[in-house]
Amino acid sequence: MSSIPKELMYTKDHEWIRLEGSNIGVCGITDHAQELLTDVVFVELPAIGLEVKRGDRVAVVESVKAVSDIYAPATGKVIEVNADLEENPDMINSDSYGDGWIFKLDLEDEDELNKLMDASAYQKHVETGAN
Repeated sequence: MSSIPKELMYTKDHEWIRLEGSNIGVCGITDHAQELLTDVVFVELPAIGLEVKRGDRVAVVESVKAVSDIYAPATGKVIEVNADLEENPDMINSDSYGDGWIFKLDLEDEDELNKLMDASAYQKHVETGAN
């Protein structure tokens, strides 16, 4: 069973976001997503300064099994990327909610996070087989 931390918010496309300080969102893919992908071998990180709207393609994760687009869980500007993933993309597999984070957003509107799923809703989403 995949891990689903209660303090995070989730998208239907299996991204997560965690508020860090004021208006900063740390983003990545869920444990469930990395299990579906299997061994991650490459991550295409977004450019710092990239302005995105919720649902925009921001990054790409490539595994031995598939290539998956990663979408912005909220509107904002990319202010930091996890450069360690360039050398160690498998950190997404080993610690998808910690060291395997992908990018940070300066959120345009923190209230937009209310449109995302909490852990309970995401759990139900996963259980219904929505991949």
